This record gives sequence, structure tokens and C-alpha cells, in this order.
Amino acid sequence: MNGVRVRRAGIGDAGIVASMLHDFNTEFDTDSPGPIVLASRLRSLLAGADTFALLGGEPPAGLALVTVRPNVWYPGPVALLDEMYVVPSARGAGIGSAIIRRLIDDCRVAGVSAIEINVDEADVDAQRFYERHGFHGADPDTGERAYYYAQELD
Repeated sequence: MNGVRVRRAGIGDAGIVASMLHDFNTEFDTDSPGPIVLASRLRSLLAGADTFALLGGEPPAGLALVTVRPNVWYPGPVALLDEMYVVPSARGAGIGSAIIRRLIDDCRVAGVSAIEINVDEADVDAQRFYERHGFHGADPDTGERAYYYAQELD
């Protein structure tokens, strides 16, 4: 687990990140605009300060896509782990754990106050993974469950 290389993706990695995001959605039968559209969007997003990606493994076999925003409740920004994916053939090799540790370290260095993650209710493996790494699906003080609501706009 300790030997997994994790690095920040650059603009030149947009195609790799896009392909993995497309594969992730395809694996779970979720619509994707396709790797070409995703790569175009990622080139723009990765050039800015509010979005970054981490790639794990060599060649990359895992990724985390993260957006960062200010938040009134914290002194520093809040990071949202938008997507995390490890290719099926590389699962269980510590790539996800290496990525999440690097994410936490990078966020600490950047002054991020909190990291948020949305996980599907049925995805108990992901819930266990994040809990193993110190994340909570409920308020640690009250035990109250957290919920995610969304509305896509035209």
C-alpha cells in the first residue's frame, strides 16, 4: 500500500481523467457525455484553481476529482470529492487508500477546513472505505444522518 504513487493531474492529463470518469459511469450504468466532451471540460477546469484531480498508480489506475469552494461555516474552503474511481483490475491494491491519504494531506496544506463526499445509499463498500479513512455519514456529535439532495437544471 505504501508504494503507490499519487500525483496531481495536469491539463495534459485531461484525457486520462476523462477516460476513467467515462469508464466509471459506464461500469455503473450511468450516462456520460463521453471522454471527448469530458476531456474538453477538464482542460478548462484543471487550468483553474477550484478543481484538481489526483491520479494513483503508474500508469494511472485510480483517480479523485475534487472541487474547492468557500463556505461561510468554516474559516477555510471546503473540498468536495466529486468522483473517486479505481479501475476494477486494480482494486484491493491500496490505490484508493493512497489517493484518499494524499487528498487529505493536500487539503490540509491548502488550508481546507472540511472534505465532503456524497455516497449512494446502496454503496456500502464505499461507505465503509470512507469511514475507515475518518469520514462520517452522520454528525459525530448528534448521530444525525447526513442527506444529499440535488436538482438538475435545464
